[in-house]
Amino acid sequence: PGDTLAIHAAANANATLNLYDNGVLVASDTAAQHLHHDLVVTGNGQHLLEFVAFDGTSTARDTVYYFGNPSQVVQNPPAGMVDGINALNDSTVLLQLHAPDKDFVYVLGDFNGYLPDSAYYMHKSVNGEKFWLVLHLQAGQTYTYQYWIDGLIKVADPYSELILDPYNDGNIPAATWPNLPSYPTGLTTGHCTLLQPGKPEYTWKNTTFQAPDRTDLRIYELLVRDFSSQRNYQMILDTLDYLERLGINAIEFMPNNEFENNESWGYNPSYHMALDKYYGTPEKYKELIDSCHSRGIAVIMDMVFNHAYGQSPLVQMYWDATQGKPASNNPWFNADCPHPPYCWGNDFNHVAVATQNFMDRVNTYWFQEFKIDGIRYDYTKGFTNNGNAGWDVTRQNLLKRMADTIWAVNPNAYVILEHWGDNNEEKLFSDYGMMLWGNSTYNFRQGAQGYLPGSNFAYGIHKQRGWNDAHLISYTESHDEERLMYDVLTYGNSSPQGYKTYVLNTALRRSELANVFAFTIPGPKMIYMFNELGYDQSIDNPCRICNKPPKWGYQQVPERRRLYDVTAAVMQLRKQAPASFEGSNFTYNLGGAVKRINLQDSTMNVNVIGNWDVVPQNGIPNFPHTGTWYEYFTADSVEVLDPFMSFALEPGEYRIYTDVKLQQPSITLGEEEFLPQAGLQVYPNPASDAALVVSPTPGVLRVMDLQGRELFQVQVEANIPREVNLTGLAQGLYVVRLGDDVQRIQILR
Repeated sequence: PGDTLAIHAAANANATLNLYDNGVLVASDTAAQHLHHDLVVTGNGQHLLEFVAFDGTSTARDTVYYFGNPSQVVQNPPAGMVDGINALNDSTVLLQLHAPDKDFVYVLGDFNGYLPDSAYYMHKSVNGEKFWLVLHLQAGQTYTYQYWIDGLIKVADPYSELILDPYNDGNIPAATWPNLPSYPTGLTTGHCTLLQPGKPEYTWKNTTFQAPDRTDLRIYELLVRDFSSQRNYQMILDTLDYLERLGINAIEFMPNNEFENNESWGYNPSYHMALDKYYGTPEKYKELIDSCHSRGIAVIMDMVFNHAYGQSPLVQMYWDATQGKPASNNPWFNADCPHPPYCWGNDFNHVAVATQNFMDRVNTYWFQEFKIDGIRYDYTKGFTNNGNAGWDVTRQNLLKRMADTIWAVNPNAYVILEHWGDNNEEKLFSDYGMMLWGNSTYNFRQGAQGYLPGSNFAYGIHKQRGWNDAHLISYTESHDEERLMYDVLTYGNSSPQGYKTYVLNTALRRSELANVFAFTIPGPKMIYMFNELGYDQSIDNPCRICNKPPKWGYQQVPERRRLYDVTAAVMQLRKQAPASFEGSNFTYNLGGAVKRINLQDSTMNVNVIGNWDVVPQNGIPNFPHTGTWYEYFTADSVEVLDPFMSFALEPGEYRIYTDVKLQQPSITLGEEEFLPQAGLQVYPNPASDAALVVSPTPGVLRVMDLQGRELFQVQVEANIPREVNLTGLAQGLYVVRLGDDVQRIQILR
């Protein structure tokens, strides 16, 4: 009230012109085509401004709303309130927005038709940085809302836990998100926050989960989008048996907080605290985490705090449209990236207290609400305003501060950095209790291809870097690197004797060699999805971040299944003798054609040896003592009389010797491995388009759904593998019966 609005109205011909404010005539003219009036706003709330033109025969009118702001209530929010949604009870919430330098904010929502209303004019804190408002709503009902800031921009809550997106929600399948709330089309534009006061809490089944030790992590990195054609959490729930059999004890999800649009790797975040709906509901994600915990599998998220893109409300609230970058007074972002060329999107200003508070709130939310076990942070070297120096005390203090805040919430939380800083700085973080990614992909790819120069992957070992703790997460593949199998098949080496690493079956054996060594290095390790089946489509086919087809059918290829079995066997070895793989009592020689790792522990010694050349070599395992040693994969024993005895190794051949006899792992060798052990056998399981069935007795095999309806039948002979075509069946669980012998089979594509 008291402000003056310059009103300009026009008709298409001379007429009597009248201007009304909430039905009160405030200006008029006759025989005129234009009307100009300076309107003094006299009351708060909604005003209907109506312009009427009458030419003696007909009347035309146009209307527009304007709003007079009520008096600003300047009062601090109640103690203990945080930015975003604060549930006071099942029907009352307090909304709080951090918005320094802003004059006023309205809450717009379906509770007020997305129109400004004095009852939804937010209070301002005494220091002017916080806007807040208490909403009284209906318990259990779903609402949507936005903030209308200074009458200029509308944004969803930066601390949204879920949002509605008018452009992308329509592409989310009902199977992934049943009964997705509708966007308030016609009432507003842009993203809206989804709010349900009094929403029932998820009942956790596993409340006593103890996450694996840092040094014992066997991480499976996956992108939900490319893990299955369903692209949702339910599919991962359905494949946990497959992952558990592989022997992993942690799943690291590529970013699944709300990112821009639907199709993405997720490194373009927009709402850091909202779950992206494209993969499923919060309840389904919690069910997945709960199921993982029941199987001893930890869950790690991937979070991007280096940058955000234009859909982020933190960016939109303070944006310099003229320069096309964050405004100089943006509380969270630098106007210009201070560490080129490593710049993406808009760069977070990590020195700013607002950014630190935002990160702490987001981190705390995921640990408390979803009971995740750790977070991997993307490009933490960028957590500075001091350029690209490899040693940066400011950055070190910022990351230690963040980790301390996390550990105050969960003392055992994994704090994982993708850092790429100087070794001394990375060692400092390791000493502090954090873990760091250690990229060994080039060296493993060179070795797997059969090129010895560049094949020394010792820098993937924490001791090689001079670290005190085994906190280095090394890997042969990650989402960011080319597939090892693709490189071997495309660029592999050969010998004059005819050994070719680029032949498929040989390339798969070279992948076995790589995984045997990668997972016997002490400390945490990571595998990227489908590495265990020899995934061989290039990262750049058709483009780096484009969809890649899941290859579940690879399980039906015995040589690929063998790679899975070998990888699982090495992980099982780590489970059987964790002390041998977690400490620093080991030696290695990885510089030549024959590489070895020697692990010593009072419970069991382990010697790993392999020939990475393309020609036969003699190698010395360097046994720590004489006596009987056992080859893990074959269960063969050898009497060692000379610790430096030599072995002849074929190209790509590997062995693991232990001085304790272990159960021989089951390794697929070929079709003969499908012969039954006992009773009816179905391989692979899960299957895709076909499966092999073997029965010790002949008869009619019946395939049925879970309701017992027979779908088809085939005749099988005793102990002869019979291929069963499954292409006519949808994905799901089915029953296979021969007489009284029953098995279940899962179809995945």
